[in-house]
Amino acid sequence: MKKLRYFFETALVASAAWILPRLPRPVVMALARGVGRLACLIDARGRRTARQNLRAAFGGSLSVAEVRRITLGSYQNFARTFLDLFWAQALTLENWERHVSIRLDDPEAEAKARATGAVWVTPHFGNFEFVSLIWGFRGVPFTVVAQDFKNPGLTAVFKRLREHSGHMVISQDNAMLKLMKALKRQGHAGLLTDLNIKPGRAATIIDCFGLKTCVPTLHVELARRLGLSILTGVCQPAADGTYQVRIFEAIRPGPEDDVQALTQRVWDHFEKAIRAYPEGWLWMYKHWRYLPELERDPAYPEYANYHQGFAAMIEQLRSRPAQA
Repeated sequence: MKKLRYFFETALVASAAWILPRLPRPVVMALARGVGRLACLIDARGRRTARQNLRAAFGGSLSVAEVRRITLGSYQNFARTFLDLFWAQALTLENWERHVSIRLDDPEAEAKARATGAVWVTPHFGNFEFVSLIWGFRGVPFTVVAQDFKNPGLTAVFKRLREHSGHMVISQDNAMLKLMKALKRQGHAGLLTDLNIKPGRAATIIDCFGLKTCVPTLHVELARRLGLSILTGVCQPAADGTYQVRIFEAIRPGPEDDVQALTQRVWDHFEKAIRAYPEGWLWMYKHWRYLPELERDPAYPEYANYHQGFAAMIEQLRSRPAQA
């Protein structure tokens, strides 16, 4: 039964990968709005998480109507991101610029990155898949870490989609070693940095909308160890079906720079973009899984639970000498 299910899953996704690039752009946009609305309607658990997250992030300042609007917009944005990964197979070196405008806050940063290699980072905001593909067309191929599906057929399909513009997708197994090898060859790594992960050596604590959360530090560690820049950016969707990409700054950490402070600096760019366009973030994801204290803090979402390792990391952070 499993093999049969895998066969039909793969056939369905492969069919979508063939059909969607052949559809007119307005049809894809309408389909994304419809799929997002349907997903919002049937995903009661996701809606509940989104409501809790929005309450926690904005401190109850949003009206019920605003929470509903942002939640629906978040679902529709994610649907657009997913469908555009398929539709983007229609993009080529000749036509991609019709669909994307790019703003570089530091125009020299990209030229430096091309010469040395760099770590490019973005959150689950806007179209995080699209922005990766675009840089491949700009002659900056990324090594991208992606989680494998249980169905190997699906893994193969999505790998092909993400490698369309020249990238190389690798699995999570020994990802840091693989990324370091690629970067040492003046390559480029593309990473999503807003995942909420278990406390440990590969994580640090940041302030996210005024609440503590635990996020990965892989992007900072790679840049510190190899003397490379971290380029931060987002890809915001426009109503006409196009995108605006903005690259904020290139952070060049030294080997002695503080990992937590650098991780916070990266996130601060993203939080500013999310506050300006909250519909673009994935509010259905549990961004604040851990409570900082044993006693429940009402500022945190209801799904958050106490974690001893998380509390220990916060205490360690509090006990550090103040930065000059």
